[in-house]
Amino acid sequence: MARYDELTVPQRDLAEAWRRTLPERLRDGDRAEVTEDEKNPDTLLVRIQSAGRQDLEFDFSVKYVDSREIDIQLSDVERDGQSVDERTDVMQELIADYRRHLHECAQALHHFTHA
Repeated sequence: MARYDELTVPQRDLAEAWRRTLPERLRDGDRAEVTEDEKNPDTLLVRIQSAGRQDLEFDFSVKYVDSREIDIQLSDVERDGQSVDERTDVMQELIADYRRHLHECAQALHHFTHA
């Protein structure tokens, strides 16, 4: 039996909706790549490439806890293909900013995800 508020949107459709919506939430010049997590049908993998000369990439996993709530995990931060220390104040600010954008995207898609 399905939980009352379980996410019922097919993962491929959800990823497509995120691909359309997330760029509207990011700063000009930032780019996002959204893919399905093949191991977890309720999770999307999001890579955000930061604008500017920093050449930073942030990898997040976005798991739907239910049809409205998401859990965001940062998996990696890279500069020029090398992992960087994400504990610095500047990195923490960027990560918090991107987490906020991910939440905004999920909110914008409530009409799509909420059964």
